[in-house]
Amino acid sequence: MAIANILLVDDETPFLETMARRLNKREFATALASSGDEAIKLLEKNDDLEVVVLDVKMPEMDGLQTLKLIRQKFPLVEVIMLTGHATVETAIEGMKLGAYDYLMKPCDMEELVVKVREAAMKKRRHKEKIVEAQLKEITMRRI
Repeated sequence: MAIANILLVDDETPFLETMARRLNKREFATALASSGDEAIKLLEKNDDLEVVVLDVKMPEMDGLQTLKLIRQKFPLVEVIMLTGHATVETAIEGMKLGAYDYLMKPCDMEELVVKVREAAMKKRRHKEKIVEAQLKEITMRRI
């Protein structure tokens, strides 16, 4: 079983493929998207994706726009923003929009692994709390 199910989103194919290989070697399951639109479609089809590692600078729909859509449609999915063009403003904006964290390219692989594990655990805890609340509600109705 994979440590976490990750969606990597970046318009640079060689970067995507390299990151996927490196994460797969560490027992993460990865899905790849080369645009924000493709990422949203993959999230719609695959509800076991837990963490999105999302590039900020992409043509058409950029990372911040994609983050907004992910937060609206998939509120439990955690998003780690990744960029080679970081500014304080985009980092702050990403965090305000609900990003789990923000890392610079090239990021330290071990730092990314730690952040992805933490983000996946956060998503799992939230999901467990929702299930517990639903079970409690069902139990209370029967009483």
